[in-house]
Amino acid sequence: MEPSPSSLPNFIDFLNRMRHPASADLMRSINRFIVSCSLYPTNAGNDSRKLQDFLAKMETTIREHPMWVHAANAEIENALEAVEKHIMIKLFSRVFATSPEDAEADLRVSKKILLLQHFVKPDHLDMPENFQTEASWWHAAKELKMMGAFRSPHQKLLCIMNCCHAINNMLLNDLVPTNHTPTGADVFLPILIYVTIKANPPQLHSNLKFIQLFRRHSKLVGEVEFYLTSMISSEQFIINIDARSLSMEETEFQTSMESAKVAIEGSASEPIAAVESHEVAISTMRHDKEVKPAGFKGKFPFMEAKAEDLTPSDVQKLLCVYKQVVTRYTLLSNTQHWFPADESYLHSLREHLSYGDSLIKEGKRESPH
Repeated sequence: MEPSPSSLPNFIDFLNRMRHPASADLMRSINRFIVSCSLYPTNAGNDSRKLQDFLAKMETTIREHPMWVHAANAEIENALEAVEKHIMIKLFSRVFATSPEDAEADLRVSKKILLLQHFVKPDHLDMPENFQTEASWWHAAKELKMMGAFRSPHQKLLCIMNCCHAINNMLLNDLVPTNHTPTGADVFLPILIYVTIKANPPQLHSNLKFIQLFRRHSKLVGEVEFYLTSMISSEQFIINIDARSLSMEETEFQTSMESAKVAIEGSASEPIAAVESHEVAISTMRHDKEVKPAGFKGKFPFMEAKAEDLTPSDVQKLLCVYKQVVTRYTLLSNTQHWFPADESYLHSLREHLSYGDSLIKEGKRESPH
């Protein structure tokens, strides 16, 4: 599952085909899907279903398309991978870790791992002695940490696969020759749990959810399904970890957790609670900056207006602007190319269209007749 050296040339070949005039219908279909997702409130479940349905239809469309009708299965597969990657990169900020629940889950897992890192040892998880040195699991942990560097579900999944392959290679190299080789998950899962604790990959919960929802479901089978399920199981084990899970006495476990918390607070410039508050504040500021860029209020004076504050003349102005936005948006949607020339402008138009529509409706109800 490691990235193929030919993956970039394959992606470029796909883009070249998509730029061909004969592929104009495919370009329009893909771009319309991206735009249509942005016109509705964010809902991960709904967005996932829409994506899976669209990719299934796109597979049939590509196989029957003149540009790919004589293509080999590998070329078709490369095209579908490119479509998924392009769509998810475009929609990443909309669908990845956007809910407060996801942010809380990420923080909860990260905090728990941070505490466990201070006292959990390989023998707490019954790991074989062969893997109780850092050199044995360092590469696997490094692969897992790389998840946050990518924005497509396939690339994030590859990080998990590479991590699991590294663990399996260790098992094959060091355990097969022995006379007491444990079977399958008896050894694999404890090592994966320990590697996850040592790596503490950022936004683990959101990354796993993102892969489950937005990786093509037809690709989550066999070995891929096993490794992804193992990673999800590792996360759940860590969330629910207690004294019994680590074969420790309850008092020893609680003492270790408290000592870890004190050590973390003592070594940091801010206590954990303050760090949490700081992280949330930064996240909120970043979100606000993305949603409301510089000059936003000047361009859209009614964006933060309330219905009861609108005058009849305001409603007339909004109606006029609304008609202009609809006209411009329709024209831009119909002429948009594979790489939009000014995507930020399209995004602003979509926001203005959505909010303007609701404000007009509210204004008409509230304004005197």
